[in-house]
Amino acid sequence: MASQRGESSGTVKTRRKGIDKSHYLYIAVIAAVILGAVIGLMFPEAGKSLKPLGDGFIKLIKMMIAPVIFCTIVLGIGSIAKAATVGKVGGLALGYFLVMSTFALAIGLVVGNLIHPGEGLKLTPYDPSKKASTDSTVEFLLNIIPGDIPVLPTLLAAILVGFALQKMGPQGAPILKAIGHGQALVFRILIMIMWLAPVGAFGAIAAVVGATGVQAIVSMFTLMVAFYITCALFIVVILGGLLQLVAGVNIFRLMKYLAREYLLIFSTSSSEAALPRLIAKMEHLGVSKPVVGVTVPTGYSFNLDGTAIYLTMASLFVANAMGTPLDLGAQVSLLVFMIIASKGAAGVTGAGLATLAAGLQAHKPELLGGVGMIVGIDRFMSEARALTNFTGNAVATILIGTWVKEIDGQQVGAVLSGQAPFDEQTMIAGHGEPEARGPEARPALANA
Repeated sequence: MASQRGESSGTVKTRRKGIDKSHYLYIAVIAAVILGAVIGLMFPEAGKSLKPLGDGFIKLIKMMIAPVIFCTIVLGIGSIAKAATVGKVGGLALGYFLVMSTFALAIGLVVGNLIHPGEGLKLTPYDPSKKASTDSTVEFLLNIIPGDIPVLPTLLAAILVGFALQKMGPQGAPILKAIGHGQALVFRILIMIMWLAPVGAFGAIAAVVGATGVQAIVSMFTLMVAFYITCALFIVVILGGLLQLVAGVNIFRLMKYLAREYLLIFSTSSSEAALPRLIAKMEHLGVSKPVVGVTVPTGYSFNLDGTAIYLTMASLFVANAMGTPLDLGAQVSLLVFMIIASKGAAGVTGAGLATLAAGLQAHKPELLGGVGMIVGIDRFMSEARALTNFTGNAVATILIGTWVKEIDGQQVGAVLSGQAPFDEQTMIAGHGEPEARGPEARPALANA
């Protein structure tokens, strides 16, 4: 994650160069989904023949599951160790993030069981032993892509390696650094693969619509609408309720204060783009620098509320679409897996899709064939994921600051009322410094 954090802390100019590329990919995916749906509706047989394009893309994602899981879990355990050394702020933040992520996963499961997304599609289950096509050329090309790497053994190995590196202390630091570089390489490959998403989405959507007709389009639209509504309710009711109850802050006033960051996230589909600005704005809001410095970076790895809702709802959608709904026991075990596997991959294009594929492969490999449908609508849901993650981290920072009495209530009121506007030119906020707020507001973090 260190390399990603460094990238996030880079200049605004560097970030803006990448925005245009992201837009091109977004537009290409939308165009591919529309074109695939049209071909599937007008020429069903031709649409079904395009299935290998979706299968090939899913195989590429599957190829990256094990390295993504290994690197993120090892580095995630390292991040836990770092946060824990900070004292009560780090421990409180980690406890809060774990509870909220688990709660968000549970909400996704509840909503998914209420609306039954994907029900009735009855797609063909994925069979690794079955030939993808009678065309020997297509079969040859698909076989070039490496086969499955077991997920659960990889997860266990990553957990053991992570805790072993903790026990090694300073001796383990170079190894952790090397794994951090390895993670940067893995995510770079994953991003390269995601540029093939338009091709994969085109083939997958054309094949599904060709086989099931307009029902596939209705099911995907239902999932997207349900996901957006769930994220909105989670922000307003759950996060807003907590914020009002604990800190006396109105969620809508906070969201208005963070409006520019929301626009940046919406244009990049990644909450990582707004990380430096969130740190500056939380300090300006009146939260002490030590609390912001611990809570915000840790939250970007461990507080993934939007991603958690997405993972569970998407898993239920795929299971229902494949005609093999998950029973309660399988849903709970999937929830536990997602809690662990989703940590540490925030803000990386395709990481959510890889984590979803990992969970399905670990529990029911035959469901992987349905991930092709998610490829087509994943980009449509990425903004809601990123906005929910970002809002969750902003709320968490205020809550932690309130619990440890490291927040200036007068400054919060002045900022949210518009009396103390944020300096967009310098992004330098002295209000987060204890000395700037007077001796009565100085923290006791040194002994925390």
